[in-house]
Amino acid sequence: MEIFSLVLIFLAIVGIFKGVRIVPQGEEWVVERLGKFAGVLSPGLHVINPVFSRVSYKVTTKDIILEIPQQEVITADNAVILANAVAFIKVSNIERAVYGIENFREAMRNMVQTNLRSIIGGMELNHALTSRDRIKTELKQAIADEALDWGLTVKSVEIQDIKPSNNMQEAMERQAAAERERVAVVTEAEGAKQSLILNAEARLEAARKDAEAQMVAAKASAESIKFISDAVKENNTSATFLLGDRYITAMQKLASSTNSKIVIVPGDLVSAVKNLVGGK
Repeated sequence: MEIFSLVLIFLAIVGIFKGVRIVPQGEEWVVERLGKFAGVLSPGLHVINPVFSRVSYKVTTKDIILEIPQQEVITADNAVILANAVAFIKVSNIERAVYGIENFREAMRNMVQTNLRSIIGGMELNHALTSRDRIKTELKQAIADEALDWGLTVKSVEIQDIKPSNNMQEAMERQAAAERERVAVVTEAEGAKQSLILNAEARLEAARKDAEAQMVAAKASAESIKFISDAVKENNTSATFLLGDRYITAMQKLASSTNSKIVIVPGDLVSAVKNLVGGK
């Protein structure tokens, strides 16, 4: 009898120990009765039937941080970039999160990766590298409905890093160097072109000025010849005087020269001298 009482006391203690559950803050526990969902234990002290009921799952109610590993993504213009993200989710329906998907963390991680590849794959390289806000907005919209079916709420999705792959970075650097060299060559050629144009314009302007000077000189010579011609018509003595003056000037230059010389004496020299001195 005493042994039986001791057994009953022991079973009671074990039952109390297994039936009393203290749920910590930030968690909720799923209770199953005979293998079927029976309810959810909120934070605090609870007593369950230790024979037919048991705690099957312990789910956090705090925000969950999901690290999305880095992956290679091919853009619309066949460039390879590396992208990773982080998702912040929260369990809003414990029954769906536990029984709707086998592992909601892994499921969300794979879904974010898949949609991230799809969104970036529809963009060109330059657009993808400068459109983080658009990518995260479209990514959140793409996974929100599916997450809701699993009893999850997507709080936020952030793009941690998005950059070209190492090979693509090297190719972009080579392209940038080639572009800088091309710009330098074009600039140098443009400078040479402008220099040639300016030189040609300078020569054209000089030629124009020379032509204008020649025209002025020609006009002056024509005026001079006309003046002399009019004077000769009126008085032959004036022409004879002018010729005599030219002869004397030329002879003076010949006389002052140290080189051997031949003196040419005009036939009308006497007449020219007479006109110079006013003789008749």
